[in-house]
Parts: sequence; structure tokens; C-alpha cells
Amino acid sequence: MNKLLKPISAIAFIALLYVQPSHAQGLKDMFKDSFDIGAAIDNRQAYGTDREGKAHAVLAKHFNSITPENLMKWGSIHPRPDTYLFEPMDRLVNLADSIGARVVGHTLVWHNQTPDWVFEDENGDRLSESALIERMEKHIETVMGRYKGRVFAYDVVNEAIFDNGEYRTSKWYEASETRFIKKAFAKAEAVDPDAELYYNDYNMWKPEKRETAIKLAKEIREEGIRIDGIGLQGHYGLESPSLEEIEASILRIAEEGFKVMFTEVDIDVLPNPVNRHGADIDATFEFDEKYNLYTDGLPDEVHQKLLKRYVELFELFKKHEDKITRITFWGIHDGGNWLNNWPMRGRTAYPLLFDRQFEPKTDIIEAIQKVANQ
Repeated sequence: MNKLLKPISAIAFIALLYVQPSHAQGLKDMFKDSFDIGAAIDNRQAYGTDREGKAHAVLAKHFNSITPENLMKWGSIHPRPDTYLFEPMDRLVNLADSIGARVVGHTLVWHNQTPDWVFEDENGDRLSESALIERMEKHIETVMGRYKGRVFAYDVVNEAIFDNGEYRTSKWYEASETRFIKKAFAKAEAVDPDAELYYNDYNMWKPEKRETAIKLAKEIREEGIRIDGIGLQGHYGLESPSLEEIEASILRIAEEGFKVMFTEVDIDVLPNPVNRHGADIDATFEFDEKYNLYTDGLPDEVHQKLLKRYVELFELFKKHEDKITRITFWGIHDGGNWLNNWPMRGRTAYPLLFDRQFEPKTDIIEAIQKVANQ
């Protein structure tokens, strides 16, 4: 096994010396007795090159959990059969060590951002179920084996269920129905028995989808395979889904004995052609300026709605702090969030707690702090 890169670079270390005003409490400290506060980071942030390393300063102050947004997805870390590109993920793990944050690996098995060769033999024909499972298990063994003891948890399988509760007809499912999911969890448990293992999906507030995920998790557990929790991707709008719908999923998942975490939190303040929320990255549209309303800044009226939405969500999270283990934002700052390019490219999005200059949205953070202190 190759040794990981040496911890944090000089530029990243200097970035850690950049601090925000001393009176401002970090998000992770606000909720230190409730749940972890996480952020997904990209390549630039892992390397410390995003705005001269400002991302590292924000991470160090506010977050005690880091998720690789794309760095560990199959196409990024294992793009060709005999090629693994570990350096970006190595840097992320070292960064997490340097600021005392836990790493959540994302993701080992997904239908998207997985190269075609994964499903094919040397002639381009579809692999048999056994051959595909073997290839998947080798990938899990190699990736998890490298980071054993350094990655706290994994989203083992991501987005395997449609919104209507039926299983996604991916190449994985076509080859093995749900057997690939159970085999993935079994292999992950064998490789790193100390890592927590999760199923992760969006729109889990929809009852049909939630109940299928719970049934799947129970089947995995009943077969003697460990699954620790279910991740609810928090890609929400200003009003939808309702707090009652979100709360119902918290209660149902916890009721069945699984940990609950909100894994990809952001709030879309912009309209889109079908008022869609969630994270089906294939559901895209051609750019239309009428869906890109706030290119010069967010109007105060909309900002206040964003503040209200975050406060209500954190009130709900705090209410169920005995069931929730982590809240992870899908990015650090507005400019780096995926909603700038979904469901159409070229939008100006405002979904997070830090603006494009990495400056905190102070009024929102202060309002969240009041929730933490209740």
C-alpha cells in the first residue's frame, strides 16, 4: 500500500491562521453536544488552492466532518481498470487530520459517474452478475483498504431507489437486482469493521421512497450484514418539502433502529422549469434567463426567506438531536455549490451559509446559534 501524502501544505497551514472575528462561534462548536457539522469539498479545496486557501480556514473553524464531493466517486478515483488516482483523496484525508475533522467517504457504489468499462468485459459486452460483483468488491477492497482507520464512515451505496419507491433500473440493478447492494455492504464491513456504513439518497421525505429504503436496510440487517444509518440528502427549496414531511422520515428511520444524518444540505432559492427539488443530475434543461433571477445579489426579501428556512430546519434538527448524528452541507460557499449548474448551467445560486467570498452570512449563522443555545 502506498503511503499517504504528508499532512497539509504550507499554503494550507498559512490559511489556517486566517480566522474570522473571535466573537463568532463556529458551527461545529454550537452543536458539539448534538451532532457533527460537515461540508463537502472539491479538488481545489482539498489542495488548498481555492482563493489562497480560504476554504481551509472556514473548514477549520466551522466543520468537524468532511465529505469528498466527487473525489472518491468511481470515475474520479478509479477511472481505468488498472488506474487509481489517490492523490486528491489523500490530500483530503490529510487536511481532515490537520483540523481534527472526521471523513465520510462518498461513495463506493453509484449508478452515475461510474465508467462504462466497469460493467463490460474486454469485448465491450456486459459482465455477468458474478463478474460484476467481483469487480465491485475489488474496488471496495482497494479504496477502503487504503483509508482504513482514517475514514470514519462511508456512503456505501448511493441513490439506488426511484422517487416512487421502485428500485432504480441501473446497470447494477439490471445485472443483480438488489444483490449488489447487499454484497457491497458485506464487503465494506469485511474490509473495515470499524467504519460506519450508510445508504444515502435524495427526496427521502417521500413516503414511498423512504419506506423502500427502510425495507432494504432491514433486509440487509436481517441477513447478518451491518448497516448503521440512512442518509437523507437535504436538497430542499424555500418551502418544499414541509417540515412535517422531513420529520416523518427522521422518526421512521430512527424507529427502525438506524442512525439518521442529513448528508447534502443546501437550499435552492431559484425557480426551475418544473419546481423540482432533489438531486437527479440527469434531469437538466437548457439555460433560460428567467430562471436565473438574482445575478447581482439576493434581494433582502428572499434572503429573509432563506434565513427563516434554515432556522426552521435547525430547530427540527435540534429537536431530534438524539436521533441525528450529522448535518453536512453540500459545499462550503455559494459559488462552489452544484446548484449553479443544476437543473441548468450558468445560474447564480445562493444555497449555503457562506457567500462567494467565503464570508459568513452572519445573520443566518447568528440565528442558527440561537437555536443551538435553546
